[in-house]
Formats: sequence, structure tokens, C-alpha cells
Amino acid sequence: MNLKNQDETGQADSPLTQPLAISAQWLVRLAEELGKKRRLDQRSPFHRDKARVLHSAAFRRLQSKTQIHNNGLSDFYRTRLTHSLEVAQIGSGIVAHLKLAQPEYATLLPGNDLIETICLSHDIGHPPFGHGGETALNYMMIEHGGFEGNGQTFRIVTQLEPYTEFNGMNLTRRSLLGLLKYPVCLSEASGIYPKDSSRNFRQLKTEEWMPAKGVYDHDKALLDAVLTPLCSADKKLFRTMRAQSPDDPSHKKSRYKSFDCSIMEIADDIAYGVHDLEDAIAMGIINKSLWQEKVATQLAEIHGFCLIEQLTELTDNLFSAQHFKRKDAIGSLVNALITAIEIKKVDQQFKDPLLAYNAYLVPDMFDVLKILKQFVLEYVIKSPDLQILEYRGQQIVMELFEAYNTGPLRFLPEPIKLLWKAQNGDQSREQRVLADYISSLTDNHALRLHASLFSSNQTTPMIGQHAF
Repeated sequence: MNLKNQDETGQADSPLTQPLAISAQWLVRLAEELGKKRRLDQRSPFHRDKARVLHSAAFRRLQSKTQIHNNGLSDFYRTRLTHSLEVAQIGSGIVAHLKLAQPEYATLLPGNDLIETICLSHDIGHPPFGHGGETALNYMMIEHGGFEGNGQTFRIVTQLEPYTEFNGMNLTRRSLLGLLKYPVCLSEASGIYPKDSSRNFRQLKTEEWMPAKGVYDHDKALLDAVLTPLCSADKKLFRTMRAQSPDDPSHKKSRYKSFDCSIMEIADDIAYGVHDLEDAIAMGIINKSLWQEKVATQLAEIHGFCLIEQLTELTDNLFSAQHFKRKDAIGSLVNALITAIEIKKVDQQFKDPLLAYNAYLVPDMFDVLKILKQFVLEYVIKSPDLQILEYRGQQIVMELFEAYNTGPLRFLPEPIKLLWKAQNGDQSREQRVLADYISSLTDNHALRLHASLFSSNQTTPMIGQHAF
């Protein structure tokens, strides 16, 4: 989750003299659906997109996938599902604010169905056990195209989710554009990985195998299909990388995203920086003195922080034993951030309005959210307890992959076995089938599968294994 300061990418723009025109091509789906008949269906294309996401198996599985805290420890913590619901709620709140604050952009702003579609589905490609599972799958797939959560999201909505036979959910182009946080192929963005990829799993250093961000190379044709409405100059510019030293071996990052995606990303960051903070406070991971030392002192120095006069009260409420006071404080922080967002032009002259404008946090509130996110990262995500859980999940994912790769015809459930056979010996495609399957597992399902394969205490093999 990487916020971009508007001072870095946004620029002042002259008042609009006429409404922005959005091409009708963005309403079109990648594949025709001639056989679908819905009697008296009055829904818009985006309303239908939202329904496809909400009713998908991939979305439902988020209820048992790790957000930050392993959901097996308690039923209180946020999961990927509740996180996605909160991102959607924040996203629609941002749209409502912008509609009131900058009505001249009314024709550019997404409706609630569209922004909620994008926010609800933004995390469905994440594997079990959070970023530990993602790194593990990237390590196992490093010779066959890699693995990355956003690329997997794109793959699910365009191919894997069985709403259609071959085209996944077959969402509209604008919904897909909003999901493209990194509109480049992984090979374009990948830096240099360690040469030795044959270590014992327990020796794997997570930081060395974290994936680049982008779409899988073998899905490039679908990426190109989404971007069809753009002129050639916009397509080229849209896939520009951020500036980086030629001798920097780290991953590159794409520079631009669409207007809808910029709203989703801010909503995602607010949910991460504020709502995940709430979980950590409720669990006792973060105490009042640590907050005052590491956060409150920094917030007090940001003169544009709209809650600066209430900072003491905000702190007291966050750590109050009365739950409603904490909820009020969290709501105040979310509101302060949402109402500090504005629409500006990006730093290049895109022709398509969906690329020419982005939503940005004003600089001081950008700094506020940056402080909150960094605090969650340092004192929650990087805490030894959570790192142990992430490491454990990483080992489980790699061991499952190794087992299925060793005996695909012995261990894979029948539908996945048929998919594996259909690759006709193409090793990279066979490996991708395994990655698709394992990444679709919930945390609990992966734990049970691992136990059925490796635990001496498991006497009955698992049955009823799902297929995507």
C-alpha cells in the first residue's frame, strides 16, 4: 500500500469549462454474453459487476484469510473479508465527499456500485497467510512467472472465477481498470532475485523473495484488452515506471493508476492505517504510552491536522475502556482523512479523463496517514508474534506446493487434476495451476490440508476439497 503525495504527482488545474466525457467503451465487457437472459433486469453494468463479486467463491473465501492477525486466534480480528467491506464503505464515502466538494467532476466520479466493486474485489487474489503466503508462492514460482497478489486478482476476475466458462467474472473494462494498481507485466518490474533458489525452506529470507507488482506476463493479452479504449500515447505513458537508478537491483514500480484506482488505494490505506490500528489497540498490542511517544508527538507537529486541537481527547478515547469512545475516535480519524481528499490532474497530459485525474490527500493529512501506517507496520506487523505466524504460514504454503508438485495426480482434487492434465506437459502452465489452487485456499483449509499430508495425528484424509 503506497500512498502518493499530491505534491509529487498532482498539479493545479484550471476550472473545468464542460463536463468530462467518459468513453462508452469502458462499459463494455471483454467477452460478449449473448446467452445470458435476465427477465426485466434493470441493473446497470456496474451493479451487475458488484453482484458478480459479492456472489463469487473467491470473495467468500476472504472470510478465512489473514488480514494482519491470524483469524484462528479470535473471531474479533479483521479478516480480508471485513477489511474489504470496510474499504468499500470508505471508498463510497470518498466519492460522496468529492461529489459535494468538487461537483464539477460529477461525470468523472464513479457511482457507488462501481467503486464498491473495485474495493470489494481488490484483495481477492491474496493467498492464505497474508504476505508470507505471497512470498512463499513467488519463491516456488520464480522460474515460471512468479506470483503476486494483485496479478492473481486480475487473473481471478478475468479467467478463474467460474461465473463464465472461460472469462472469469467478465467485469466491465472500467471495473478492471480500477483494479489495475500496477498496469505492467511482472517481467518489466522485477528486480534481481538471489541466484540460489534451492535453499531449505526454513532458511528462506522473506525480504529476498518478495514479488514485484504487476500482471503475469502470460496474461498480457488480457491487460492489453482492458486498455483498448486508450490511445497509443496514453497506453505507453500509463505503463511508465517510476524513476530509478540504473544500478538499483530492487523491483521497479509503475508510476500511474486510473482515477477510480486512486480512490480505492486511499480507501485501502485508510482502512490499513486506522482500522487495523483499532484491532491492535483492542488486543493490547499497542498501549497508550507507546501511542503518545511514537504517534501523538508527531501528529502534534502537523499544523494542518484538523484534529490537532482534540489530540488529547482523541488519545484518551482511543485507549478508553468504554468501547463506544474508541469507536468515536476511530470514526473521527476516518472522517478527517476522507474530507481531506481532492481531485487534481496528474503530472502528465493524458487524453483519457480516467487517467488524467487522480484523487489525492492534501499534504498534511497525507503525512498523518503515513505516520499511522508506519506505526502499524513497525509495532504490529513487524512484532515477533505476528512474524512467527507469517513464517509458519510461509512454510505451510511451500510444503503444500512441493507435495502437490511431486504428486499432482495423487493429491490434487479431481477438478484441479483435470486442469493440470489439460496443460499437456507444459511445465510452466502446470505450475500455474498449482499456484492458482494453493492461492485460493483459506488459512484454515491450508492448515487442514497440510495436517492431512504431514501430521502423524491426522488419521482421516480430507474430503470435499474445493476447486477454485
